[in-house]
Amino acid sequence: MAIDAKSLVTISEPNSPASEAYRALRTNLTFASLDKPLRTLMFTSPGPDEGKSTVLANLAVTIAQTERRVLLVDCDLRRPCLHELFGLANDAGLTNLLTDPAARENPPFQETEVPGLRLLTSGPLPPRCADLLASRRMEETVRWLAEQADQVLFDSPPINAVADAAILATLVDGVLLVVRERRTRREAVVEARDRLARVNAHLLGAVLNGVNLDRSLAGYYGGR
Repeated sequence: MAIDAKSLVTISEPNSPASEAYRALRTNLTFASLDKPLRTLMFTSPGPDEGKSTVLANLAVTIAQTERRVLLVDCDLRRPCLHELFGLANDAGLTNLLTDPAARENPPFQETEVPGLRLLTSGPLPPRCADLLASRRMEETVRWLAEQADQVLFDSPPINAVADAAILATLVDGVLLVVRERRTRREAVVEARDRLARVNAHLLGAVLNGVNLDRSLAGYYGGR
């Protein structure tokens, strides 16, 4: 399988305005918490189809391009898609680490075509996702994963849809909320913010996805 070039613009169009926007996001996160480095970050969205996985994957690429070791983890155990974006298999992944203690001896990390960027796919989908993510084993696994890279980025289901994201939000250093222009309702954003606040999650801010960048910028960034 090949990467999804249309979605991973930071690979297929590194000089585009969109890629520059992801680099700006990377810079903003670098200075978001100077006192305590953000080693583990979770991305979620109010609802489905708002582009959180695409935003997360492109951010991961730009961080790896600064010669940092990045681990991308698909914690969406209902509709995983990171393996499809990078053209990789999903035979084994996070659920194997959670159900088999011996899996840490040979963790199912997969190399991507971006140097320094590895992917831990979801693995086989479990029957009770929220229970698995709420387990003590998951808490231990997040701490262990944080030791395997300079930065670990977690993809999660939409926060307003299921309990999974709220559970995972309590285990990471920070959370980013992805909203989509002309799609995400204001009420949904408020609900998502409140759900994260109820679990004392560290909400870093929101990323506005789907914006039509000013075409006048294309020449400056080398786009067409």
